Amino acid sequence: MTLPRVPFDDRGLAYGDGVFETVLLRKGEPVLWPYHLARLSRGCLRLGIPMPSQEALAATWEGSVSSTLEVLKLIVTRGSGGRGYALPETPTPRLLSRRTPFAPATARWQEGVTVRQCSLRLGHQPALAGIKHLNRLENVLARQEWQTPDIAEGLLADTHGQLIEATSMNVFWQQKGCVFTPRLENCGVAGTLRAALISQGMVREADVSLEAIPSVERLWVANSVQGAWPVTALLSEDGLCLKRWPQNASDRFQTVAHQLLGYVSQ
Repeated sequence: MTLPRVPFDDRGLAYGDGVFETVLLRKGEPVLWPYHLARLSRGCLRLGIPMPSQEALAATWEGSVSSTLEVLKLIVTRGSGGRGYALPETPTPRLLSRRTPFAPATARWQEGVTVRQCSLRLGHQPALAGIKHLNRLENVLARQEWQTPDIAEGLLADTHGQLIEATSMNVFWQQKGCVFTPRLENCGVAGTLRAALISQGMVREADVSLEAIPSVERLWVANSVQGAWPVTALLSEDGLCLKRWPQNASDRFQTVAHQLLGYVSQ
């Protein structure tokens, strides 16, 4: 089901009043769907938007099986109505979806990537922390900080200097042989691959400052569509190289992450 047009008074368009999911489809079936459904439910509950039915959600991918990978984007807005920021008395949520062919950047799995520190700092808002709401202006501003394709991602810290996430991926690091990911109680998006890795006991949550990242043993950025990219170089906001990590042929973290997504690590 695809609704290509949004009315002018849609609250998602006007205020970012909604949530979204970006789901990998493999042979027409959603990967990590229980985790996407759980986050979508949390987001709707947090914003007070009625959750779409299971049948309506399933209709966005059922009935058209593709032999290639696809990405399904789901958007749920509160719909139209209300005066200004005031909510409509009886909201009628709007569900939009789009499927597009997809091929992961496998060279980045194998060769690793360069990332940079971003100057933008994420503000604290616990009421929105973890959910994938439609207002992602902080991430948009952070992504404007570089244009060169040689840089794959940017690392974002909060106003206290604590590492939170990358602009469109979660961050993972290894220290003393254990893999960690930042806590997200105050800001950031709790990714579905991140949730699956935590559930499997592969990853633990911890705090780390952006300044401390050059001292970690290994570093990755990952999400449920692209998989896990090992970081081989970290640049400062000014483009200075702060750290280089050797590419390791043995990458258990990537192997486990890609097994969850149905990818085969090269």
